[in-house]
This record gives sequence, structure tokens and C-alpha cells, in this order.
Amino acid sequence: MINHSDRVMSYQEGTFKGVGGLDLYYQSWHPEGKLKGILAIIHGLGAHSGRYGNVIQHLIPKQYAVYALDLRGHGRSPGQRGYINSWADFREDLRAFLELIKTQQPQSPIFVLGHSLGAVIVLDYVLRYPQEASKLHGAIALAPAIGKVGVSKFRLLVGKLLSRVWPRFTLNTGIDFTAASRDEKVLAAYAQDTLRHTLATARLATEFFSTVDWVNAHAADWQLPLLILHGGADRVALPEGGEIFCQRVSGVDKSIVKYPEAYHELQNDLNYQEVLTDLEDWLERHLQPDNSN
Repeated sequence: MINHSDRVMSYQEGTFKGVGGLDLYYQSWHPEGKLKGILAIIHGLGAHSGRYGNVIQHLIPKQYAVYALDLRGHGRSPGQRGYINSWADFREDLRAFLELIKTQQPQSPIFVLGHSLGAVIVLDYVLRYPQEASKLHGAIALAPAIGKVGVSKFRLLVGKLLSRVWPRFTLNTGIDFTAASRDEKVLAAYAQDTLRHTLATARLATEFFSTVDWVNAHAADWQLPLLILHGGADRVALPEGGEIFCQRVSGVDKSIVKYPEAYHELQNDLNYQEVLTDLEDWLERHLQPDNSN
């Protein structure tokens, strides 16, 4: 999926300590020459850090480095698939990940991008830690799952009932596989992806929904430059959630772009080049020292 042999790019992988001493997996891609900025990517439920090849191939030639981690219970990171003790696990793991990036690249501007559930992790982190977040150059919510989601009411009810008594109870999310992308080749690759999973535990479900409620309730406190990108035909995370959140944000530096026909995995949909151009343009604007809009 990602070509590491390209001579204009260097590649690293490793682990860092997350909550409870868990060794979380991450990978990073670096351009040759002077670095303009860094994009840190937080993936969605059941996904992993290897799903962003188009983003990497677009940004590396523009002199950006890209870092991506595998959340606990995902990809090459340990932990029961789709399980967390509390949402703070995700939040503190992201905090540790950003510290790792700052240690490796102390001079470079950092942007953080969250996709789907990953966007909820990013929004929660920025709102919980405004002092730390103020050192970032901006946040991007790609198809944020902060409104209605494509999971049946029955599954949600089961999750709620069992979260306290059987928090590790696991269900298939039942999210429609074909809702990811309109590109048949992408869907075929996903079907073969052994690192992908479709599991969520009862505890993750209740933690997720209470965090979404908290994030929406605190949207007016948002300070950081914000870009929301969403597919108008997204059936996994409905776009209205991002629109409502954006309206509630009181800061002036906020943008939302909706792609009418696009699905959930915008970085891998038929119009991915348009999406990545919009992302790059926004990053460029927010690297300008005199940017005040």
C-alpha cells in the first residue's frame, strides 16, 4: 500500500510507551531536505496507521513529514481488539505520541489529523489540554464521528447494558463495509487487509458516546485552527455532526469542506486528490507566521 523504496523519502517505525506501559506501534515518513511541517495521523475504529498512503505520497514531496500510530487494540499495537478501560487511555496515548514527535522534531510545526473515531480522540485531547494544544499549529477532523453513526440501535443498546457488568463483551460493529469508499480497488484491498478489524467492546461503545457528548458540550471552548473535511454521502459518520460542531466553535479560524458524493474514507475515495489538495492548501496557509485569519 505504501512504497518505502522511494529515494526522496526515509521511513522509520518503532514503539512508544502508552498508558499502563503498553508498547504502541507507530511509523513515520520523512522527506529529504528541509522539513516544512509534520502531520500526525490518528486512525479510526478497526483501522491502523497503514491506511494513509495517499496522504503520505501527496505531502512528502511538499516537504512534510507524516507520523501515524496504531491505537491500542488496533493494527500492530497490543491490547484486546476494540477495547479500552476508559477514553482517557486514547487521550493519554495521543499525548505521549505528540511528545514523541516533539522530541524527535523539536523545531517543526505540528498539525494533528484525526479520522472518524480518531477525530473524536483529537477533539477531546485539544479541549481537555488547551495549554498543550496551543503549541500545535492546527487540527484536522477527517469524517469526524461526532454525530449520528451507522451502527444499529440494537447494538448500541447492548453495548450500554453490558458496559458495566461485562465491559469486554465484543460485538461486530455491523458497519457496512462498502460505505468506506466508492473505489472498488480500495474495497478489495480492505477485504485483504489482515490488520483491519470490525470489533468494538461494550465499554468502548459507552466511553465513545459519553466523549462525543462531552466534546459537543464544550465546542465553544475550542481555540485551535480547525479544518473539518466530510463526505456528503458518508453513511458511517453522518456529516451533520461535523457541521453542528463547527457552528458551536466560537473561534474565527474554522473551516468545513463537504464533498457531496464522497464516502467515509476520504483519503481513499475517488476524489482523494481534491481532498488532499484542500488539506495541503489549509496546511500551507497555517504555516504562514503572519496568518491571522
